[in-house]
Amino acid sequence: MNNSQENLNLNKAKLLKQLIDKSYKKGNFILASGKESNHYFNCKPVSLNGEGLKLISNLFLDLMDSRSKAVAGLTLGADPLVSGVIVTAASKELNLDALIIRKEIKNYGTMAGIEGPILREGTLVTVLEDVVTTAGSAIKAIKKLRENKYLVNEVLSIIDRQEGGYEALQEENIKLKSLFSIKDFI
Repeated sequence: MNNSQENLNLNKAKLLKQLIDKSYKKGNFILASGKESNHYFNCKPVSLNGEGLKLISNLFLDLMDSRSKAVAGLTLGADPLVSGVIVTAASKELNLDALIIRKEIKNYGTMAGIEGPILREGTLVTVLEDVVTTAGSAIKAIKKLRENKYLVNEVLSIIDRQEGGYEALQEENIKLKSLFSIKDFI
């Protein structure tokens, strides 16, 4: 195994430990999708921590399509992710922009539904997610990006709960790439 692969595996192991310690709970929960689950993930305690966000951002950059010119995500879960990835990219002298997609279009000023730089039509954008269950949030982000004439071909997530999100994204011609699945936690 080469050094690069060893570092990748080490970073994934460190991130998984942080997620298990700070983000995973077992019990009875209602998810954003409305589904009931015995497993709950809140990645914000990790993504809003410097070391955690650094790990996520580096792993996402390794996973991301190298042709992508921007990362985007639905506010609030994706806010630290898109910010972390662009700062990490800049530290590696990679030019990458970020877009934050509002859940509701603001009804004042420019009435923007997407915050960030205005990119050329046809720009390839990668969507970032913390947890994918049914992929509802990711699909909402993808539709908004496509309405604005951007191209999207992948979603990167920290965790895939494996509850239909992969299949829902396939129906949108989107590839889901996840750092972990629920199987890594149970």
